[in-house]
Amino acid sequence: MIDKLEFFIALAREEHFGRAAEVCGVTQPTLSAGIKQLEGQLGVMLVLRGSRFQGLTPEGKQVLVWARRIVGDTRTMREEMRAARHGLSGRIRIAAIPTALAMVARLTTPFRAKHPGVTFSVLSRTSIEVLSLLGNFDIDAGITYLDNEPLGRVTSVPLYDERYQLITAMGNPYSDRDKVTWAELSSLPLCLLTPDMQNRRIIDQHLAEAGVQVRPTLESNSMIVLFSHIRTGKWSSIMPLNLAETFGFSEPIRAIPIVEPDASHTVGLVAARREPHTPLVSALLDEAMALADDFHARR
Repeated sequence: MIDKLEFFIALAREEHFGRAAEVCGVTQPTLSAGIKQLEGQLGVMLVLRGSRFQGLTPEGKQVLVWARRIVGDTRTMREEMRAARHGLSGRIRIAAIPTALAMVARLTTPFRAKHPGVTFSVLSRTSIEVLSLLGNFDIDAGITYLDNEPLGRVTSVPLYDERYQLITAMGNPYSDRDKVTWAELSSLPLCLLTPDMQNRRIIDQHLAEAGVQVRPTLESNSMIVLFSHIRTGKWSSIMPLNLAETFGFSEPIRAIPIVEPDASHTVGLVAARREPHTPLVSALLDEAMALADDFHARR
């Protein structure tokens, strides 16, 4: 039953029989047969079939909620038994928004020092993708904004407040200033994250509140691309203070606080809301709380 439920979850996520079979490591006929057997056991049709996947039936959507819960509980049980025998081990899968990637090491490094049997997978994803991956059990935890857009049913640990700075080279407009307003940024050639990133939506929101609209001269979903363009001296950007501090900008690059307003948004660790959490996720939440205390002590 558990294997069949996992087949069904994969099909609902991939919306394609072939891709779902590949994800599950089985042949397409095996996956199709497993889902048909599940339908027979439950006595309802779960999948709308044609020449290709056409979606879930209303009953299928109900079963999907239960399937995720049952499979999640099963994984928790297996992990608890493994931890009871051997201590914490296994892989923790984390997805983080691009602006938070630089601080992930402050979470994973002390965690691994305490639990050397644990390995990590860290992905860069948009805030929407973080929540989707979490809901589909494709990751164990995410790092994203907590206070700007709806999160749904998650357990969260606030880590730090993100504040924004103009990152620009000496000799560019405003580079000799101690602060700059959001409205003044409209005259600069800016390179920013792409609009699918929540950081960009936050920046656009504050610019709009200041009565200006900015059309970036370059957009990317990679922070490395933005950094490399800033270093040419021909582009400026708007970035969180903690990110600028992590990369250690020095002359001739300046990080200038943006005011009017002095905006901040909370970034934190999120995990699917369930009791109990897996031992790995529970330990990661504890580590996040310790890191949050460290962040706050450094204020």
